[in-house]
Amino acid sequence: MPEIKRIPFVPIPVDKALKVSKKLMFLAAPLSRTNPSLETKLFQAGIKLKAREYTSLAVFSSIFWFFLIFSIFTSLSIAVKYSQPIKLSLPFSFFVSFLSYFYIISYPNLLVIKKDKDIERNILFVVRHLYVQVKSGVPLFDALVSVSKANYGVISKELEECTKKIITGKEETAALEEMVFKNPNIHFRRTFWQIINSLRAGADIGNTLEIIAKNLSEEHKVKIRKYGSQLSPLALMYMMIAIIVPTLGINFLLIFSSFSGVSIPQTFFYLIIAVLLIFQYMFLGMIKSRRPSVEL
Repeated sequence: MPEIKRIPFVPIPVDKALKVSKKLMFLAAPLSRTNPSLETKLFQAGIKLKAREYTSLAVFSSIFWFFLIFSIFTSLSIAVKYSQPIKLSLPFSFFVSFLSYFYIISYPNLLVIKKDKDIERNILFVVRHLYVQVKSGVPLFDALVSVSKANYGVISKELEECTKKIITGKEETAALEEMVFKNPNIHFRRTFWQIINSLRAGADIGNTLEIIAKNLSEEHKVKIRKYGSQLSPLALMYMMIAIIVPTLGINFLLIFSSFSGVSIPQTFFYLIIAVLLIFQYMFLGMIKSRRPSVEL
């Protein structure tokens, strides 16, 4: 059974949808082979489904939305006495069906990206927390439990699950390895691989954590400097597209219209405002996506 109870665009609860979508496995099997990374993404996102099962959910949902939108649009077209109801409802139904399939297939990747950013934000603080604990004489297992009870987002949840497995009898290195495999963040994987190797080699965990913390801190500084260097050209682009070009363009059009006698429709200016609003929204989204999710 999947850990996630709801998936966007899946019209009914996942457990019920799975029972219905099993009949569509003959379609889902070849489609799942076109996306070989889906199995890994599902594992990293914490969705306990096989790629074929998850693809069958997407197929079922796309068929459901196709027939629902098609029936609604056809009924409305007939109600308003539109001459060709199929011509209107069919393309829109295909569009919504394709959109739902594409989003459901992409949903595990979106969860992994969100998880990766959360880990990136907290990994340095986790390493420092472990370093302080271990250097104070606290055993590594107790330090891991301490982190699992702290507020480090995804990392705390992962370590909570990991420490529970160790308590129930699983070997510490094996539990840490399993945790590493299911996490996408490169810094997280590198950190805990180094801890695992130090445990196996019998090295001082405190020294290992100190080196990891220094390396992470330097890498975060590089990311912040790189982001800062990108802001100047982006600001220049924003000024050109959102301020200079519209201002000079409107002035030129007003002067041209006054000399030529050609009137400019008022809707044209509203269109310019709408385009500028859309551009600013997209520009802010681009800035936000480029901003590193790291802290020092």
